[in-house]
Amino acid sequence: MTARNFEIKETMLALPQKSETDIYHIELNRISWFGKEDKLDIRGWSEDHSKMTKGISLTAVSYTHLTLPTIYSV
Repeated sequence: MTARNFEIKETMLALPQKSETDIYHIELNRISWFGKEDKLDIRGWSEDHSKMTKGISLTAVSYTHLTLPTIYSV
């Protein structure tokens, strides 16, 4: 059995499973990987967080750039 290489610091959003037979549900978490700086992480998790799907981890700066509206000059 391997040690956990992540620590979920805060669950910001948890979406329900798409159907009752699904194993995973999508979460937006503030997470620390390998004891490093926290990142915002979007991926599927099992109910007990023992299994996960592929996802994406973003720094706060990258997340801000993606979520703020872009102003275009014409």
